[in-house]
Amino acid sequence: MPVLIKEKILKSLLVLIFLMPMVVFAQKTTISGYVKDVSSKEVLISASVMVPKLKIGTTTNQYGYFTITIPSADTSLIVFSYNGYLPVVKKIFGNKNTLLTILMRAEANSLNEVVVQANRNEDNVKKAQMGIIDVPIKSIKELPVLLGEHDILKTIQLLPGVQSGQEGTSGFYVRGGNLDQNLIQMDEATVYNPSHLFGLFSTFNVNAINSVKLIKGGFPSEYGGRLSSILDIKMKEGNKEHFKAEGGLGLISGNLTLQGPIQKNKSSYIVSARRSYIDLFLKLTSKSTSYRFYDLNAKVNYELGIKDHLFLSLFKGNDNAAYTAANSLNYGTNFGNSTATLRWNHLYGNKIFSNTSLIYNDYHLQLGTSQNSYYQVLYTGIKDINAKTDFTATPSTKHTIKFGASYTYHTLYPGAISAKIPKKNNRIAINPDSLTKRYSNEAAFYINDDYQLSNTFSINYGIRIPYFSGSGGTYTFIEPRVTTRFSLNNTTSIKASYTQMNQFVHLIPSSTASLPADIWLTSSNKIKPQESNQVALGLFKNFKDNEIETSIEVYYKTMKNQVLFKEGTQILLNTNLDNVITFGKGKSYGIEFFAKKNFGRLTGWASYTLSKSNQQFPDINFGRSFPSSFDHTHNLSLAASYELNKAWTLSADFVYSTGKPYTLPAGKVIVYGDGSLYDNYYYDYTKRNNSRLGAYNRLDISASNKKQSKLFKKFPYEREWVFGFYNVYSRANPYFVYLETDPATKKPLAKQVSLLPIIPSVSFNFKF
Repeated sequence: MPVLIKEKILKSLLVLIFLMPMVVFAQKTTISGYVKDVSSKEVLISASVMVPKLKIGTTTNQYGYFTITIPSADTSLIVFSYNGYLPVVKKIFGNKNTLLTILMRAEANSLNEVVVQANRNEDNVKKAQMGIIDVPIKSIKELPVLLGEHDILKTIQLLPGVQSGQEGTSGFYVRGGNLDQNLIQMDEATVYNPSHLFGLFSTFNVNAINSVKLIKGGFPSEYGGRLSSILDIKMKEGNKEHFKAEGGLGLISGNLTLQGPIQKNKSSYIVSARRSYIDLFLKLTSKSTSYRFYDLNAKVNYELGIKDHLFLSLFKGNDNAAYTAANSLNYGTNFGNSTATLRWNHLYGNKIFSNTSLIYNDYHLQLGTSQNSYYQVLYTGIKDINAKTDFTATPSTKHTIKFGASYTYHTLYPGAISAKIPKKNNRIAINPDSLTKRYSNEAAFYINDDYQLSNTFSINYGIRIPYFSGSGGTYTFIEPRVTTRFSLNNTTSIKASYTQMNQFVHLIPSSTASLPADIWLTSSNKIKPQESNQVALGLFKNFKDNEIETSIEVYYKTMKNQVLFKEGTQILLNTNLDNVITFGKGKSYGIEFFAKKNFGRLTGWASYTLSKSNQQFPDINFGRSFPSSFDHTHNLSLAASYELNKAWTLSADFVYSTGKPYTLPAGKVIVYGDGSLYDNYYYDYTKRNNSRLGAYNRLDISASNKKQSKLFKKFPYEREWVFGFYNVYSRANPYFVYLETDPATKKPLAKQVSLLPIIPSVSFNFKF
């Protein structure tokens, strides 16, 4: 490591340490512990912990743990509250440090209780954080969905600053970033391709999920490795009290979730599985097409004691498809993710919480196409082995200090081939073990302080130091992070943030290459890490006793070392991919409006984003700037649920966005005896993303009916019918545009293809 970099790192660490104000060692008492659901013992994330007399408080972390230090007194009252739960008031006697387990009871009518309203979570105004949204699982389950498949990623697309991809797909783009710039984690393990059915559905089974958090700006130092967003998904831990079963049947898949105690109050398990039955119907209607997908979640946990807790999480999702057409087109693909996380939580005293994890993840994609005398094969994959440890120290109510380190060992194996089929018709297959693998090392150290100087001003600041080595390239960076909050009054605050991020793993879009899928690559001596700098300013305001949250955020982001294939690239098995890619820069900016109603019979949100995203590459578009493929100037989303009565809930969402950019050719050239899969035509492109598809808009509605009943008049259970319509007014939204020649004029025509008209759905769900 160069001496200059070492000096910079040392100076930054010293500045950070000395900036952290000294803790006053007065006589104080520390109260810490976990907040859990009384019936299942699941931890409650972001539960509020308040000391009303002192007007101080905190919230539980992502593992349900809290700690709060207060002046010693004979007695102290602490109030615990959580949306949808009855509050718990705990009286603490004496001045000894205390470790608690708080059990809270869900109560549907509690939303109207005055005492709960007085303690509603107000982190969006009071904390030095911005660009962070906790997505309610309740909303994910209630909002209308395509074919009755509840989808985390489709709900994410309804949030401000988030753009959707193609019609109906689950991919998302955040503040001008590409797909690969979103880090998606399931119990801390990276999921590289989080989709089923070519992106129509996400691979996450909602019944197995405990919490979903999206971070798109103002990143704390503990997060890194991506430029645009972190989607942090936590699985349920399993019911430690009783055996529970729930499941459902939709139009294309069925799911079943089982959970219960292994040793009551000490350990539990959860197993959740989903499987499509599209292939069963296709067998009856078509012998040329086959498609099936499945996903499986499993988790076990064991409490070694109140200070030690072990977890093991497993996840596997897979898709398999095959298609044979009459025109000799053959297609086959298999792709999926596998992850495993072994995690240990430990308490050091009452003020330090640690989380240590060993993580494995594996993503692969196999794809082959052939037509007439040509074929193409692709195999790409990435495996990671990761070890990380994090510490959270709370020396006082004004400080929350986090620090930790992580190490990841990457293994990538990209490979492809395109050629004529030999006369004997024996195509060449790719053996993954025979591919030239790329190995790399990625590590990071971070330290972060969330410091409340006063009721008016607080700051969340720190640094992250990532390190990468692989394929002849070695990189070390210092990433400063800071978010400040200035309160105008109890319900209004102004926030500002600055974040620098670096990314060492790249998904190279193949829109200009003759490839049927994308390829993952790591940085090297030729491929520099992607870099972003983002500044944001926001106004946050709550109304009606925190019942309604509103915010306006303005952001500006620059990106360096963006990666694309060079124009006209064709990939062969022995192609050195480092030599066929090009590098450029990007810029995005915009303003986001967000209003969310959290309580009452009517809940939901409205978001509007006005944004612009451009890219510029010396070797593409003659070096001129062009709109990003994921640039949508206007993006409006409305989502709402209304509890008509105890049995019926009505839900709807509406989306509108400017059409996405695409490239129209200026002409075409006939190539006789060549042309691979393109019908002997090569098109001439003079300007990239020179046109736009038509505007996109859609309305979805659904109605759910719940009823308590008994099976065989003996076993109580809850059943639910859900009826929905996707794209109610059947708008022909553009999916893509293709070119053909008018038979009369012989002139080229661009024709729009629309994929999804109005689609009804019905599903049945049950709980025991």
